[in-house]
Amino acid sequence: MFPTGAEMHLPPPRQNDLEREGLTVIEERGPTLLIDEAVLVSGQVERVTSYEKGLPVQMARSDSGADWEPDPWTWDDQNVVVNVRDRGLVIVTGCSHAGVVNVVRNAQRVTGEHRVAGLIGGFHLTGAVFEPLIPATVADVTALGAERIVPAHCTGWRAMHALASALPDAFVQPSVGTVFEFRAPPTDEGTAVAT
Repeated sequence: MFPTGAEMHLPPPRQNDLEREGLTVIEERGPTLLIDEAVLVSGQVERVTSYEKGLPVQMARSDSGADWEPDPWTWDDQNVVVNVRDRGLVIVTGCSHAGVVNVVRNAQRVTGEHRVAGLIGGFHLTGAVFEPLIPATVADVTALGAERIVPAHCTGWRAMHALASALPDAFVQPSVGTVFEFRAPPTDEGTAVAT
């Protein structure tokens, strides 16, 4: 429900419809390894920062279905993580409804790896509700020491410029169709690539 009182109904996809299209539905709240256990899907992202509070204007029907109640957490917000040997994590976010810093800290907690080779995707910092989070987010993202930061779609103009200013050597302006490669250092057996 919007602050104006207008309602938008966004039902989740129906499992039967997806299976009819040949998709296998796996419902898992925790992290899941895919593609020969090389790609991690985060599962629910743990909320640990003091300032990333979800979507404060989001409402949902109560369990009884009669009333609307605040529903700031988007628990199905997930991301994909690859650990590039000797470089660190490449984290590809969706919209970071959990907060981009929570997304990174969750990936670090789940994998045990703290280096960040790349952070790519939406940081959800656009609009009046989220723009006040920009300074704290930029400070925490800067502290990561990430090699590459590629904030995309829902990051917003102000946050993009703040990140570009704070991280000129790491910041990459995204565009549709850009391919990013994060290569592990060569070994005797060749080079591993995460794209």
